[in-house]
Amino acid sequence: MAWFLFLDESGQDHKESPYEVLAGMAIRDNSLWSLVQEIHKAEVARFGRRYSDGVRELKGKQILKRKVFRHAQLGCELPENEIPALAKAILDDGASRDTERHLKALALAKIAYVEDVFSICEGYQSRAFASIVAKDAPQSRSDGLRKDYAYLFERFFYFLEDKKDTSGYPEQGILVFDELEKAKSHLLVDQAHRYFKETTTGRSRSSLVIPEPFFVQSDLTTGVQIADLVAYCVSWGFRLPSMHLPAREELKPYQEKLKRLRYCSRREKEGNPQFPVWSFTYIDDLRTRYGKIKKAVWGFYPNRASKLSLCKARAEVK
Repeated sequence: MAWFLFLDESGQDHKESPYEVLAGMAIRDNSLWSLVQEIHKAEVARFGRRYSDGVRELKGKQILKRKVFRHAQLGCELPENEIPALAKAILDDGASRDTERHLKALALAKIAYVEDVFSICEGYQSRAFASIVAKDAPQSRSDGLRKDYAYLFERFFYFLEDKKDTSGYPEQGILVFDELEKAKSHLLVDQAHRYFKETTTGRSRSSLVIPEPFFVQSDLTTGVQIADLVAYCVSWGFRLPSMHLPAREELKPYQEKLKRLRYCSRREKEGNPQFPVWSFTYIDDLRTRYGKIKKAVWGFYPNRASKLSLCKARAEVK
């Protein structure tokens, strides 16, 4: 048995998003097709048809933007059983169906659909992962794998270690990314290969996480669309205690669903043999420990980065 980890990002354009998020949804291989079919049924039930037929894509920034929630609050009366037909009508012929009732129906369908997606994933015991990065987090200057990827891979590895098959062996993990620009895809593959081949930690994790990621088009891949919804809802509506930027109030109902989709592994850490390691983590500094030491060396000893100064800098970092 194996688990697919579908991955997508939100907020990497450094524009309005309060946090940058790398998110993933782990779905077991023998559940994948059944889960996808249920999500497609939910799509038809809510919109009266497949919303994603044609050029439309079920991305968080489109179906959960603020305007959608304003349309959901329009004052016209709208019986629940009329929503799918009205939503279908405006999707089929938006130019002639741009009325309050149609706009409200489509907005309500979008909001309910996302709730359906998270509920279906929970029903199939799928698990969500997220590396949440502060927008002002100091950046790493190394050419290695970014810390948000490394942290997410770590938590996925722990998850796989806990998921024993019938023979008692941990299950394998397969990485599936939203397709990036060709140059960025090559860079990510190169960084992932070097992480899994050349670092002690990476080599250990390659025993369960297959180091060769797959790249797919998000509009054709339901799993990546799910990861996109997770990433968007985490960035705008999910908050850990260390995250101080305000969440959008209308997205808070999704927070409880996301909490239930997280995974908590227990590992020995800081003297605690049962230290909880959650699948959602907040990162306020993307520099590696080596990067911090290197900065400290040049900060304290700009004219001589000797072995002695490195030791002193290392002590300062600790």
